[in-house]
Amino acid sequence: MTDTELKNLLAERIAAVRRRIAAACARVGRDPATVTLIAVTKTVSVRVATLAWELGVGDLGENRPQELWRKAAAIPGANWHLIGHLQRNKLDRTVPLVQRIHSVDSQRLLMALDTFGCKRGTPVPVLIEVNCSGEATKGGFAPAEVPAVCDTARTLTGVEIRGLMTMAAYEPDPQATRPTFVMLRELRDTLRRRTGWPLAELSMGMSNDFEVAVEEGATFVRLGTTLFENLGAE
Repeated sequence: MTDTELKNLLAERIAAVRRRIAAACARVGRDPATVTLIAVTKTVSVRVATLAWELGVGDLGENRPQELWRKAAAIPGANWHLIGHLQRNKLDRTVPLVQRIHSVDSQRLLMALDTFGCKRGTPVPVLIEVNCSGEATKGGFAPAEVPAVCDTARTLTGVEIRGLMTMAAYEPDPQATRPTFVMLRELRDTLRRRTGWPLAELSMGMSNDFEVAVEEGATFVRLGTTLFENLGAE
């Protein structure tokens, strides 16, 4: 595939996704501007990730810190998001590169990020990862644990909790994922009352289910396959 063909195909896919986001917003009376598309580049080359950014997808996401380091060096103008597990020994190199860490999944990581934010004098913006589906293979806090996590965070000055993140179980019928997204939104609403924080951000929805997630309040959707399938893996 030539560069022109690749760029045209990717542009078509991006436009189609944006139309689907807009349609989902229209169904529930939302402004599409309140939903940020994150292109998840974990399966594609720097070349393809760069094209997505050049085509107007300003927010890119990676699961692995090492891949984020490499691609952020090649595309420094993007807003980078870490959406996978962050080990504490990779924190110092990762945090300065990202707009958000979507995957705070332990008290130990929360405390380490607080220490980092205090040292640099600017709080680290994070999302708490919640395992709403209850799958053993997924990370994150159980929903019942999150209020206590937020109680701890109220004493910290080096992190700023902006909202919550979850991943639904894969379902052949995307409508079956709706209870997962409802659970995260309702948990966010409960935490708002408990903490007084805005908690404006809900990171939920992937290629199979992002329209349902948008209908239930997602502000970040994380899409890889829908944008990049067969477009050039590393």
